[in-house]
Amino acid sequence: MKNLAPTKIDPLDGTIEEALRPGTFIAYRACSSFVDDLEQLVEKITAETKADPARASQLWETFLAGCLEKAEEIDDSSGMFGQFVESLYGNWLQARQAAGTDTVETVSQLLSWMDDDPYGFCHHLERELVEVFDPGGLAEFASQIRRCYEAAVSTKTSMRKLGVDHHNLRLRRLEEILRVVYFKQADLPAYLDLTERTKLTAPDCHAIATMLRSAGELDQALTWVERGTAIESKAAHSSMAEFDLERLRRDLLAQLGRENEALDLAWQAFCRHPGSCTYEDLIEIVPETERSAWHEKAIQAAKEADIRSHLELLLKTGEFERLAELVRRTDDAALEELSHYSTQPVGEQLEKTHPDLAARLWCAQGMRILDAGKSKYYDAAVANFEHAKQCFEMAGLSANWTLMVNRVRTVHRRKLGFMSQFEELVAGRGPSSKPSFLERARAKWGHQRKGGTM
Repeated sequence: MKNLAPTKIDPLDGTIEEALRPGTFIAYRACSSFVDDLEQLVEKITAETKADPARASQLWETFLAGCLEKAEEIDDSSGMFGQFVESLYGNWLQARQAAGTDTVETVSQLLSWMDDDPYGFCHHLERELVEVFDPGGLAEFASQIRRCYEAAVSTKTSMRKLGVDHHNLRLRRLEEILRVVYFKQADLPAYLDLTERTKLTAPDCHAIATMLRSAGELDQALTWVERGTAIESKAAHSSMAEFDLERLRRDLLAQLGRENEALDLAWQAFCRHPGSCTYEDLIEIVPETERSAWHEKAIQAAKEADIRSHLELLLKTGEFERLAELVRRTDDAALEELSHYSTQPVGEQLEKTHPDLAARLWCAQGMRILDAGKSKYYDAAVANFEHAKQCFEMAGLSANWTLMVNRVRTVHRRKLGFMSQFEELVAGRGPSSKPSFLERARAKWGHQRKGGTM
């Protein structure tokens, strides 16, 4: 990355360096708390530089430089650090604009960073930037990107004349950026011109239809939606564009006074993919006086859905007794195949009213981790089994807990790192029974104060 070193030294530079912890590797499990600390520093910088945007821009530049250095010292498999760094570019841009810095220089610097991006922090950065640019900055950004694009097109043409098959990734990247910029500017002619020079896609049709809708051209917008749907139908795999186009079509039909057609489409979409999202789309279109009947119709139709979607729908709609019945008739093996994103909220909901069922869900989460051999999540597995133990006891089913303990010991006895913690739980020393870090610290501090002589 070039030109990322401000010349002035700011008192907050040391704070930034301390927060980034140079020389210390940040493991995957520590990444979340590390980024949380950086977010708090962002708040501090924002507060201290509110009246001095020029100083703020220098600090954001320092922060960005430090993050690039830190990139080799962090396991960012979750992508949290990358997302954080991306937001810093927006902070930098906002400060530069507030300071009245030359727009051409600002845009040129951004493009330089986007070109020299060894860690992918600027991947799709344009989506962040177009939301921060003022109108003049966005126009300059569009202008410079267009010049880069035309130069890339010229290079590709020249290479083809020489008989070289030049697959220009840079050209495709510039096309992506222009699409985002033109959409933000609502520049329909420029967007259409770009699609004529490239391959028209279903997302393009959605973008064009959205712009036409904003301009009040509803019939034309619907035509483009249908065109996008036709393109998507020929694709080997479905994409988000399919759902986006369906939703836009329903909205357009409703605006055009064709509510019955919109409702039919919403129902068809729900029947194809019964779930909380398609349910919300359906109920939004249904007349208020008919929602109760359509709700029941949807709940009945969802019985044919996969277990994950069915659980999420019943939880979302407050059908807790039906939710309990669904868990009751689902065997443990099927529950253990579900992600904790599905089972955990259901378990939390059922703990008070159906602790026996909640216990099965907590056991399923624990067993799923163990079966997958995900050692870095063993702490979570122990916590899940502790929840299960408590729920079994609430339900008066201690024998069921004993059966689960025997199953874990039989199947996973060789997972020594887990079993030591699990046996502590069985003995009554689970995670929640142990004092927290701060509780231990306060107890030790109190003891030292009483016994100290200084």
